[in-house]
Amino acid sequence: MAVKVLIVEDNPVARSFLCRVVRESFSDAHHITEAGDLETARRHIALTGGAQGLHGVDPFKLVLADLELPDGNGLELLVELAHYPATKIVTTLYSDDDHLFPALQCGADGYLLKEDRFEVLVEELQRIVRGQPPLSPAIARRLLTHFRQGAGGDSQAPDSGFSTLSGFTTSRPVPIEKPAPDHERLTPRESEVLTYLSKGFTIKEIASLMGIKWFTVNDHIKSIYKKLNVSSRAEAAVLASKQGLV
Repeated sequence: MAVKVLIVEDNPVARSFLCRVVRESFSDAHHITEAGDLETARRHIALTGGAQGLHGVDPFKLVLADLELPDGNGLELLVELAHYPATKIVTTLYSDDDHLFPALQCGADGYLLKEDRFEVLVEELQRIVRGQPPLSPAIARRLLTHFRQGAGGDSQAPDSGFSTLSGFTTSRPVPIEKPAPDHERLTPRESEVLTYLSKGFTIKEIASLMGIKWFTVNDHIKSIYKKLNVSSRAEAAVLASKQGLV
């Protein structure tokens, strides 16, 4: 089954460019759907189970969304898709804090700048497969600077607690102590993925070992993080070891 990708971009030239980036980034068979505005994007999403991505319907696995669209702001779509089972990445020309942080707070799993070179965007988008956050280099530097400075100007870098889709979703702090994970709820597949994660395998390697698509591995990882109440691969590995899960 082809991996379904939704590109929400009003500029036809930029939309064509992003389609090329997606095709070059992933070796898996894929099907790309294009939308030039929010209304069209919502119609396509409605056909895949709506904003909840209802069970039994084949949802999009990757959504690339511009921030400024003819009929609204891309942030609206991010909020609506908070529970939609896809990797959601902002593709924009804005690299300033006023656009970056609201996008991340609204649920963006990554942030890419359309002005970056084709090769750079392909490399950053491929980070998803390697279990890394898809961030343009300039955005990654801005985030590092922000957290190193801290809210009060402290030169010590606070623990940002970034969670990952296999990489990144929000900047909520990681609690010092967590309640015991309800590991009994992990499915056999999730337990297998957790074992591979704990041993340091990348998402692409896990997909190959298990004979499944890397997007499916991503889905398992998100479920594992939620069930174990963790936000990173390292936390999952530590808890898995302590609880005797691996």
